[in-house]
Amino acid sequence: MMTASVPIVQGLRILTRQTENVTFKIIISEIADEVDGGAKFSAALARYPQVFSNFYINMVRSGETTGRLDETLNYLADQQEKDYDLQSKIRGALIYPVFIVSGMLVMGVGMMIFVIPKLVGILKETGAQLPFTTKMLIWTSNFLVRDWWLLLAIIIILFVAFRTVTRSSAGRERFDTLKLRLPIFGAVYRKVYITRLARSMSTLLGSGVPLPQSLEIVADVVGNAVYKNLTLRTIKEVEDGNPLSTTFGQSPLVPPMLAQMMNVGEQTGRLDYVLGKLADFFAKEVENGVTSLVTLIEPIILIVLGVGVGLLVSAILLPIYSATTSI
Repeated sequence: MMTASVPIVQGLRILTRQTENVTFKIIISEIADEVDGGAKFSAALARYPQVFSNFYINMVRSGETTGRLDETLNYLADQQEKDYDLQSKIRGALIYPVFIVSGMLVMGVGMMIFVIPKLVGILKETGAQLPFTTKMLIWTSNFLVRDWWLLLAIIIILFVAFRTVTRSSAGRERFDTLKLRLPIFGAVYRKVYITRLARSMSTLLGSGVPLPQSLEIVADVVGNAVYKNLTLRTIKEVEDGNPLSTTFGQSPLVPPMLAQMMNVGEQTGRLDYVLGKLADFFAKEVENGVTSLVTLIEPIILIVLGVGVGLLVSAILLPIYSATTSI
């Protein structure tokens, strides 16, 4: 609408009528009232940090400063669409494994609570010697039936402890470091954060935001404490006159290609363009990595299911068969 020369207040009023979400409709209406009262669009957005990120607000502010707000909003729309597409692909690829694992857990707990206790009674009546796997199965079943509250309490305590630790800066950094060093998932996590870093910087630099300020904004939106600290260290290097690739090139968590291409972009004066291409490349790498990950997870799930069925057979059917044979 701004590209079509619609005044910003009128455009916001139109968006208010189009928006179905009641909460968001109220927020847009309040923003329109503030802008109509003389406030800057970016300042009105900044009142709602739960909706508009620091990256979003600074992008709008840069568009207001340079007089290219319509182009900036188009950049933001493209960015949101690309982020949404990437998240949708990752979520869609993991739906099947998560569904199978969840169903397996529900079925297993259901058998332990409702089926196993009845079979245990039959096994005890036979007076047969129970193998170790059967004893373990009976113990697990009794624990879930009688002491389920203890298991629930342990889960709640662990969840609260996890949230408490990850809210501290040191705990969050340790957790984020652990995610990046996971055997299989770590590589995908690293590429996701690199994609977000490169795309955000490309958009900010393309909109005329100075490099130190762009790095400061990216540090807040990258979503990982390790890369956030790395980006903040880079700001000091840049302010001291060193190339952007200095700190990034020294980190083992940054692909060599990223640092090298950053150096090329700085030398040619097209850093925003190079970062945009890198973001597209790593986004494709994330998509391929998730696809390979799902392909790897499927046989692992089948193996786990097979082992579970084998344990149930050895723990239940074999004692019953031994008892009937002895009779």
